[in-house]
Amino acid sequence: MDDRELLRIFREFVPTTNYEPYRPFIAKFFATPCKEADVKNMFAPGLPYFFAMSSMTSGKSVKTFPRYRPPAHLLQNPLYLALPPSEGTTLSPASMRYSQILRIDCEDGQSKQVTVCSLSIGFLRMAMNWDAEHDNERLDVWLPGQTDPYAISLVKSYRAFFVLNALFALADRRVTTIRFFFANVFVIFLQYIEDEWSLLIDCIEKGIIPDVEDLGHLRAPLEKLFQPNPDRAAELREIGPPGIQGWAVRVWPHLERFLGITGGPAATAVSKACRLAHVLGPSVRTQATGYGSSEGSMALPYHKTNPNTDYKVMFVDVLTEFLDVHSNESSERVLSIHELVTGGHYEPVLTTRNGLWRYRIGDVVTVKGFAPDDGLPVISYLHRREGGIVMAFGTTCTESQLTTAIVSAANRWIGQIIDFTIVGDDRDTPITYGYLVEIGGELGKDARMAIQQTFEDLMAANDEFRTAFWQGRARKPTIRLLEKGTFAEYRQQKCNKTNVSISQVKVPVVLTDPTFREWFLQQVVIEL
Repeated sequence: MDDRELLRIFREFVPTTNYEPYRPFIAKFFATPCKEADVKNMFAPGLPYFFAMSSMTSGKSVKTFPRYRPPAHLLQNPLYLALPPSEGTTLSPASMRYSQILRIDCEDGQSKQVTVCSLSIGFLRMAMNWDAEHDNERLDVWLPGQTDPYAISLVKSYRAFFVLNALFALADRRVTTIRFFFANVFVIFLQYIEDEWSLLIDCIEKGIIPDVEDLGHLRAPLEKLFQPNPDRAAELREIGPPGIQGWAVRVWPHLERFLGITGGPAATAVSKACRLAHVLGPSVRTQATGYGSSEGSMALPYHKTNPNTDYKVMFVDVLTEFLDVHSNESSERVLSIHELVTGGHYEPVLTTRNGLWRYRIGDVVTVKGFAPDDGLPVISYLHRREGGIVMAFGTTCTESQLTTAIVSAANRWIGQIIDFTIVGDDRDTPITYGYLVEIGGELGKDARMAIQQTFEDLMAANDEFRTAFWQGRARKPTIRLLEKGTFAEYRQQKCNKTNVSISQVKVPVVLTDPTFREWFLQQVVIEL
């Protein structure tokens, strides 16, 4: 059978799938006892190296996906690299926190442990052959090329994790690369530096580990690795805490680039009004790390356009096909890359080396064009296909429309946004989009104008919203400002509640969890 015939059969007989058909098979790995004969070769040859956890942005229960060790040469592919190459040191806080360890009883009488953790931590453990069973034997080890030692990656407290990472990073002026899984988490990191500035500088001067919570047995190895540096402390005191434009380059003179997810919910991180852009300054290049999910890695930043938002599809970890989200066809037709058109909106469908077949991931991307060297599509993430709040007027502005509107308003009227989320504001009728925003620095003098601009942007972007407004079935969005530190506290609560990796917690554009909705509303300090 030649490749063309195989592709024809695949496309004709393999339907698209979602998580539900896989759920009972994945559950076999979580059974007690779990026997090798029951799960070996289930999704791919052999046994999984780890299970990747979804980020649970929607508030629904966690999904887990088996990830098998790929061929050795692929571990050096950028899609798999957990530690970016750098000529100097890299500030890249990595939490080795895991949800649980599965035990598989093997036929030879031995057992295999499989960690359930975030995708990035699973890749890092895989690349370094670091199993969770021997974590405590690596407490004196530095993460290769990193500012932080291994012991920090085992810290469970959210605050302690970031304070200690800040301490070791500030003490090291050789940093050339900063990498955060989500770009807007770096803004939270800066908040901790600002709040604890005097403490951090004193600790650097004296070579002491601050009295942070829940360190336990990790304190001794950290104290062993951290040495007094009065000259560095004096240099930092002269610079001062985050505030001036280009602060990061003054602290780390060799800093060249910032890596992190900058699309979707993290879009505020790279806007002109965002603190990240202000602190980095114009000389530091920013780019995304890639486009993918716990299910599979699909694309890498495309440097010939905008590496913050544009990605070129790669056929390394997955085979990516697409569904046209605007198609009027009654039956679902899966498209290959040669059937895509520039400007089209599509949902990626993945077939992976880890056992997913034509799996719908629920994202919507747009095709920006095609790379002239190989013809592969260049895409940009827009929003979740089922995201948004369905209002009383029966329509939904997309996540990307809602995000673009508040980012534009912040640039002009509000000021530096730390983060935001949206709830249904039903205090009046009809229900409308209620923005909950945390800002850094001073509020803009005419901040109330942001409501009108956000409204006008949504009217221009969404025909159904515009029609509903003129018919009296919709009203202007609202904007409420939150207490400083709200989103840091949210991430900490989410991390503690779900056991997801500290670095993987993200804030949904649209918040549907009723418990967290009520909590956010209690943090409101002013309404524009």
